[in-house]
Amino acid sequence: MDARNGRAGLTPEQRAAYRSFVRTHHPDRGGDPEVFRAGLARYRALAAGQVPEPGVTAPHDDRRYDAPIEIVPDLPLPTRVLVALIRTVRRRTHPRVDRPGTSQP
Repeated sequence: MDARNGRAGLTPEQRAAYRSFVRTHHPDRGGDPEVFRAGLARYRALAAGQVPEPGVTAPHDDRRYDAPIEIVPDLPLPTRVLVALIRTVRRRTHPRVDRPGTSQP
């Protein structure tokens, strides 16, 4: 069996190296944005099966950031109350974690 897994055709070692790179160089964590973009370009090239050239970055092609900002109006009060009620019932019937003092059926 091939050592690559089903996630973008990368080996577990490559994924671990990528995650370590992101933890270290992400701009939200104080890293350099240019270095981070270059690392993302290398990761995408590896995932596509290409050998990335050092020092070459892929163009920023994410069109989501080019769209204008759209302000969404608030929902009417009865709708917001209904959504809150549905979420409350769902949280009580489908808890995410076991809570002390509750018994499992």
